[in-house]
Amino acid sequence: MARSNEGVVGANSTPPTVGEQEPLAAHNVGSVVRPASTHEETTDQDSRLQVVFEISRILLAEQDLDHLLPRLLATLVQIMDAADAGSVWLYDSSEGRLVARGAQGYDFDALKKMRLSPGEGMVGKVFQNGRGELYPTPESTNAAMADLTPFNQKAFEEATAGLRQPLSAVCVPLATAQTTMGALALLNLRTPGSFTQKDLDLLERVAVLITLAIQTALLREELESTRTISEANRLKAELISTLAHEMRTPLTSIKGYSTALLMDEVTFSPETQREFLQMIDQECDILQDLIRDLLESSIIDAGLLRLEYQPVHLPRLVHSVVNELSRRTTHHCFVIDFPDDFPILEADPDRLLQVLRNLLDNAIKYSPEGGLIVVRGTVGEKEVTISVADQGIGISPEHLNRLFEKFFRAKSNLGSHVVGSGLGLPIARTIVEKHGGRIWAESRLGHGSIFYFTLPCERLGKSVACGEEDLNG
Repeated sequence: MARSNEGVVGANSTPPTVGEQEPLAAHNVGSVVRPASTHEETTDQDSRLQVVFEISRILLAEQDLDHLLPRLLATLVQIMDAADAGSVWLYDSSEGRLVARGAQGYDFDALKKMRLSPGEGMVGKVFQNGRGELYPTPESTNAAMADLTPFNQKAFEEATAGLRQPLSAVCVPLATAQTTMGALALLNLRTPGSFTQKDLDLLERVAVLITLAIQTALLREELESTRTISEANRLKAELISTLAHEMRTPLTSIKGYSTALLMDEVTFSPETQREFLQMIDQECDILQDLIRDLLESSIIDAGLLRLEYQPVHLPRLVHSVVNELSRRTTHHCFVIDFPDDFPILEADPDRLLQVLRNLLDNAIKYSPEGGLIVVRGTVGEKEVTISVADQGIGISPEHLNRLFEKFFRAKSNLGSHVVGSGLGLPIARTIVEKHGGRIWAESRLGHGSIFYFTLPCERLGKSVACGEEDLNG
């Protein structure tokens, strides 16, 4: 009986050539064997794509390392099921050690104390060898960390306080074609063996993106540092130039008047001698102000400005400054306007004297024709406001916003040069803001200027508050 050759190639049958093969019959489709893990592989691939997508999104959104690295690690820990904690370490060439620059799931302040030598711990080994490592068991993880120095071991225990010892880990280098910059480590604290080779493969791919982002951020930091140094040198040169220029005028006057008084061949009347000595005294005051501004600015730049709070009767401070400065001018009339119930403030009286002296001195300098200078205080619900108004030359609108910049001086329409360091208003702004207040100016060319500053009421004594009667008045 003849046997059908359909679906079976007998010993004596001739198999069809490739071109003659018939398509599979419908009833044979079920006999095709597909891998049982196809769905799992698709899911894994989707997960990996999600990780890469999220990492890429963060790299586009963040530029600063201090924000970039924590977000990257948080995303990896959140998306990768096996990860409970992670850290990024960068090599510091000045120390010759690896330093933690970002972490998730650690006490970062404690982790930053660690200094890993190349070859020390899993991070140091991966950095030194330049290849990723998988530590799938607690034994392999502990073995990789067994050579930590006692100090680093203690810091690590402090950074992981309350957590279990790592049960598995994966660590990859952060490397460019030229050098290895650091390492990225993820730890598992729940299930032994939960990190797999697939996790290592994925992390190595992600590390390429992270390395490029870190390299870009470090270059940006280096550029900013270079710009900062360049700006600091520029400001230093500008300061020296400004002080040399501003000191030349009073020094020339002092030298001229003192030389004249020392001349044997000329006899000056007592009135003339007194006039010369008064000019010398005034020019010395100008030099003293310049040097004081320089020293104060240096203190502020060093972050050493401190306020010593005590009860302050501000109208009394204003009267003392007006009495002091009124001796420098005969062309101005001063008006002090404060309400009787102006509260006692808790503030630093010496620093507020600096602010008032600076504002009043400017009012005198920039109203050389004289006129009224009005110092007024008003009381609000949460703050008091003090203003100093003059009838001088005014300030153009484009200069108003720059008045409180260091070394900036608005060009005046005065025929003579107005001596100043360009530091007084920035110092005043720092003092006012240190008190929790604000300072600003209003002006119109040819119509004078008004400078305002506020002081908050939160630091008042218990017996006095803004808007209440001054119990000490």
